Amino acid sequence: MYAERDVVVSNKTGLHARPAAIFVQRANQFKSAIKIVFNGKEINAKSMIGVLSLGAGRGSRVTIQAEGEDAEAAAAELARVIEEELPEEDAKE
Repeated sequence: MYAERDVVVSNKTGLHARPAAIFVQRANQFKSAIKIVFNGKEINAKSMIGVLSLGAGRGSRVTIQAEGEDAEAAAAELARVIEEELPEEDAKE
């Protein structure tokens, strides 16, 4: 099975630090191979270093691609995480 979702990163800090950690942790709950595509770069969504290397800030349009037995659920859930669940800012204070 294959599934794909386009999503806009809406939290203030984008896919950096704590939001990236949350995303990667959630991606690792799925059996499917999951990738994020941004600005022509394709990375493993289960890799913290990969997600951080994207540099996907607020307003970035990313594509989530999942392939495997739970691909549809993975793509839908990870799109929802980016749109609705990521924290608004890192805890720096």
